[in-house]
Amino acid sequence: MDSQGNTASQPPSSHYTRSVGSEEQKLYDHFLKAVQSESAEEILGRIRALLVEGSSYDDREVLLSLDRLVLSDSAYQDFQFILNRCAHILTNRWQGRPQTQGAVPQLIQVLESKPATPVDFTRSKANRRLRELLNQFQETEQFQALRRLSCVLEESEPAETLESQQPLRSLIRRYPYLYPHCLVSDGSSPEDQNSVRSLQDQMQRNYELDLSQFVTYQVRRSSSHNRGDRLLHPVTNPTLLPETDLTEALKHFTGKVSQGCTHRDLAERFLIQSQYRQQTFKGFKGDLYEYLIDAVEPEYGRRQFNNQLHQTLNSILPDNDSSEFNEFLLLRTCSQLLNFLIVQSPTQPKHFVFVDLISNLGPMQTTSLLLKLVLICRKVRPYLEKRLSILFNHYECHTQGSVQWLVMAMEHLNIALSTNFGKVNVGLVNSLV
Repeated sequence: MDSQGNTASQPPSSHYTRSVGSEEQKLYDHFLKAVQSESAEEILGRIRALLVEGSSYDDREVLLSLDRLVLSDSAYQDFQFILNRCAHILTNRWQGRPQTQGAVPQLIQVLESKPATPVDFTRSKANRRLRELLNQFQETEQFQALRRLSCVLEESEPAETLESQQPLRSLIRRYPYLYPHCLVSDGSSPEDQNSVRSLQDQMQRNYELDLSQFVTYQVRRSSSHNRGDRLLHPVTNPTLLPETDLTEALKHFTGKVSQGCTHRDLAERFLIQSQYRQQTFKGFKGDLYEYLIDAVEPEYGRRQFNNQLHQTLNSILPDNDSSEFNEFLLLRTCSQLLNFLIVQSPTQPKHFVFVDLISNLGPMQTTSLLLKLVLICRKVRPYLEKRLSILFNHYECHTQGSVQWLVMAMEHLNIALSTNFGKVNVGLVNSLV
C-alpha cells in the first residue's frame, strides 16, 4: 500500500500497455505458431538459434525483425520486455501440461547458456548487440521471476533440509502464497498473471491435500499404536518442520489459544466489539493494541516491543483519531502494522523487528501475531504475502541453512494461512496427545 492507501497486491504492469510495433508482433506471432505445432525440444532449439546464437535461422524474415529490434533506439529500454514476453508465450503453455512442465527449467538453462558460435560478421553489429542485451536481461527482475518459476516446475525436487546449501530460491515451490509476487514481474501480461494464478491454485490444493493426509495418518498411527496395528502406509511430512513441531503448529492455528477461543473466534469477537462500540479511530487503535499483545510473551513485550507497537499505532493517521472508525482505516492500520512487523518495502528492506520477534518468540508465536491481523482484515492478506515475498527475494541467493529463521517463518505462515483460509480440514489433529 502506498502513501495514499492503495493496496499493491500485484506488481505493476505499466510496460505491458506500451504499444507493440510490427517487428515485435512478428516475433510473438512466430513463437505463438511454433508452440502450437512443434515439440518443446524443437522450440528450445529455436530459442538457442535465434536468441542465444543469433547468427543463423531458418526464417529469414524473423531474423531480420530481430535485428531491427536490437538495433532500435529503444532497445536498451524495451528489449528486456520483448524477451520476457517471448519466454512467457512458451511458459504459459508449457507449465499447465505435465508432459511439458520440465521444458520451463530447460528454457532458462538455454537463455543462460553462452553462444557456441562466433559473431556473424555479415551482421556483426546486430549479433553483438543481441548478445549484450541477452546478458543484461539475465540481470533483470523479469528474468529472476522466470528463474523462480523454473524452480516451481523442476521435475526432480532437490533434497531439502534445514541445513541445505541449496539457494533459498529452490524452496519457492513450497509457498504458493508467494507466487503472485515472486513469479509475476513488471511487464507481465494478464495472461501471464492468470497462468501464475492457475499454478498457485494447483500447488495450494496439493499442499492442503498433503497436509490433510498427513494429519489423518498421524491420528491413525496414534490409534494403531494402542491396538498394536503396524500395517499403516507411511505418509510423508509435507513441511520442513519436524513432526512434533508440525503437530504443535497445526493445533495452535486451529485449536484454542486464549480464553477458550481459536484465532478465528478471537478475531470475530474483536470485530463485533469494535462495531458495537461505534468508537473513534483512536479508541479502535487502543483496542487493537490490547488484541495484539495478547499474542506476545509478556516479558518480551515489556522490554521494548509493546512500547514500539504502541508508538507505531499512534503514528498511523493521527489526524483521523477523532474520526469514526471504518473499514478504510482498518485496512490502512493493518497494512502499516505489517510494514512495522515484517518489512517496509523492497527499497527499504529493513526487518529488524521481524528477526527479533522470531528470535525471541519463535516462528509460531510470531505467525500468530500476523494471523491475528489478517483475520480481522482479510483484504490485507495480499499485503502480508507481499511483505514475505520481499524478504524471500532479498535472501533468495542465500543458502537455505543460512536463513533458517526465514524458512521457519514461511513454513508456519503456510500452515496458518492454509488452515484458516483454505479448504483443508485438520481438526482431527486436536485429538492427538
